[in-house]
Amino acid sequence: MTIPDRDLRRLREWQRESVHRLHTDPITPEQVWPLLRAIEEKDSTTGAHTWRVVLYTRLLAETIGADRDIVDRIGIAAALHDLGKIDIPDRILKKPGRLTSEEFRVIQTHTTAGHQRLVDMGVTDEVVLDLVRHHHERLDGSGYPDGLSGDSCRLGARLFSIIDTFDAMTSVRAYRAEVGPEAAEKALDELEAHIEEWYCPEGVRVFAALYREGKLDWIMQHFNDSAETPSFSPESTGSTPDR
Repeated sequence: MTIPDRDLRRLREWQRESVHRLHTDPITPEQVWPLLRAIEEKDSTTGAHTWRVVLYTRLLAETIGADRDIVDRIGIAAALHDLGKIDIPDRILKKPGRLTSEEFRVIQTHTTAGHQRLVDMGVTDEVVLDLVRHHHERLDGSGYPDGLSGDSCRLGARLFSIIDTFDAMTSVRAYRAEVGPEAAEKALDELEAHIEEWYCPEGVRVFAALYREGKLDWIMQHFNDSAETPSFSPESTGSTPDR
């Protein structure tokens, strides 16, 4: 499967338009490092997930032609996307079984809690703030926390929602020990089933093409849930190994 040229052109156009609207300073390494450590200390099992979504995000951003500055900033945003889970009680965050409706509402607050924590620190980087707050929004407005729909949700968050969903469906869970190509194809089927309803069509098609061309294989193999993953540093979110 080749990456669709038409979808790439549209994503690149949207990316350029989004960049023109950014007038804020990037988050600094001094701000990032304590937050990454806090996330790891809250839940050490999230390390592989964080590595994967950062690398998927950087690869997708590079594929659509984002400038290096934006690639670096969105990589940091991906690393911090679940920052607000620091404020979620362990009895809910680490519960092995199904969440109750009330517990799920508590989980949903991680988007606004992470955003507010960054604002309180004086972070003004719109790339980071937007993705942390809006990575669970849906195109049809059924997501959270703000019920944004269509283009009112910026491109970075729209693309990351695809990545986060894919990784959730291809990761080890209490109810799913084995993952592999079948899980990945099932995840892509789920994304494709909700194109234009929940997910950006162009983003889904380009991400699916990257997987089916084998460009995600090294990430899934070397940063799987059973592998030992290195701790994060600000520098580790700002580079993508040549593959």
